[in-house]
Amino acid sequence: MRQNPERRAALLDAAIEVLAREGSRGLTLRAVDAEAGVPTGTSSNYFSNRAQLLVQILHRTRERLVPDPAELAAPHDTKVLLGRLLARMRRERSVHTAMLELRLEATRRPELQEELAGFQGAELEANVARHLEAGLPGDRQGVVLLYLAMLGLIVDDLTAPGLLAPYPVEGLIGTMVERLLPERPAD
Repeated sequence: MRQNPERRAALLDAAIEVLAREGSRGLTLRAVDAEAGVPTGTSSNYFSNRAQLLVQILHRTRERLVPDPAELAAPHDTKVLLGRLLARMRRERSVHTAMLELRLEATRRPELQEELAGFQGAELEANVARHLEAGLPGDRQGVVLLYLAMLGLIVDDLTAPGLLAPYPVEGLIGTMVERLLPERPAD
C-alpha cells in the first residue's frame, strides 16, 4: 500500500464528495479516481478494498470537521458553540452528507457499524467531557440530549432545509440549550 499522506487525503476527500453526491452505491475506487483526477487504479494502491475505504472515510471526516483551536479557546457559551457547529456543517455539507451515508451503510455492514459506533461513541464522550470540564451548564444526560437534538436539527438542515424555514435556527438552538441545560437543576 502506498503511504503518500497528501495523496491519501486527496483521495479520501474525493471519496467524501462521491459518497455525498452519489450515495454508497456510487462509491467505487474507480469513481474516487475520477473525482480526484488521478489515473484509474490509483485508489487501489491506497485502499485494499471498499470496506477499508469506508472506514478511512469515517476517520477523514473527523479530520475535516475538527473546529479551529481558536474557536475552542474563546470564552465558552453553549449557544455560540452550537451555532459555530451548524455553520461548520453548512460549510462542509458534503462531509456531513457523507457521514449520513456512512450511517446508512453501517446498517448493512456489521463491521462498519462496529467501527462507526466506536468512533461516534468516542466523539460523544469527548464532547461531553469537554462540555463538563469547561464548566458549562448542564449534566452528562443533558449534554447527550442536546447532542441528539442537534443531530436531528443538522439532519433536517441537510436533507430538508425548507422544513425549518419557519423556525429561526438560532432560536431553536437557544431553546434547546435553555431547556436541556438549565443553569440550575430542576427541583
